[in-house]
Amino acid sequence: MIWIDLENRLPTDTDIPGWEPWTQEQWQAWQAKSEQLVAELAALDNAGKREERNVLIDQHSAHWGALKEWLLALSAKKCWFSEVRELYSHYDVEHFRPKKEAKALDGSQRDGYWWLAFDYMNFRACGNVGNRKKGGWFPLKDNSHCSSYDAPCEESEARYLLDPIDDDDVSLIAFDEEGKVIPMPDSSEWEQERVIETVKRLKLNEHAPLTEARRKVWQRVDRLIEDYQLAKQRCGSGNNPAAKERLIQIRNRIRELISPTAELSSVARWCLILRNDARLLKLVG
Repeated sequence: MIWIDLENRLPTDTDIPGWEPWTQEQWQAWQAKSEQLVAELAALDNAGKREERNVLIDQHSAHWGALKEWLLALSAKKCWFSEVRELYSHYDVEHFRPKKEAKALDGSQRDGYWWLAFDYMNFRACGNVGNRKKGGWFPLKDNSHCSSYDAPCEESEARYLLDPIDDDDVSLIAFDEEGKVIPMPDSSEWEQERVIETVKRLKLNEHAPLTEARRKVWQRVDRLIEDYQLAKQRCGSGNNPAAKERLIQIRNRIRELISPTAELSSVARWCLILRNDARLLKLVG
């Protein structure tokens, strides 16, 4: 899972690699249409026309689709949840809080967050392997606040689903050498439940090609660390230009693997952290 600073990003930003920035006029027009659509949804909801309300949402899917390339540019074209490009299938603009109906852990349903259907802060870039499995799944902890159009309180909801735009959520994710997502060691029982349910619902371990790709990244970093330790020993016994050059090559390769633009860079970083080598940890920052 990748942390995306969505709160401080806009399609008008000029420093996003691979993105042709929108003009202020384009962005203002997009926002104005969003406000208009939400007003129409609210009128239908107030009239008790829930089915018509949901049809209106579907009819304007192109509106959130217009932001898909921007959302992907924020993550160097990687899925925000799986951290890969092709292995998790093609991309969807995923609504973090489902727009039509929200499902609890037991499968029961409540009305969705329709007023956020055109709110870009509710959009996430997700491969459709996970997005199709997730569907309207959005359970809350027992006795949690539950947001509504008339009384919005999304920030107070105790949600299970981990959010890529919440760096505290992203920090709950760890990995093992078999390529599996696991809860961060020493996390609380509730935090572990959130990781387990998120992983299950988004098929972050169940999707075999993804798990295998993580395992290979882990093995690659592991081998580089072993080579690094060997070269470091050779340097420690006296001047050894060949070993010194090898150290530089290994560090550069590790930097490539932990770069935010690299697929599964968080796996590489976690492998590096677990080895606890002071010099290599400086590469993580």
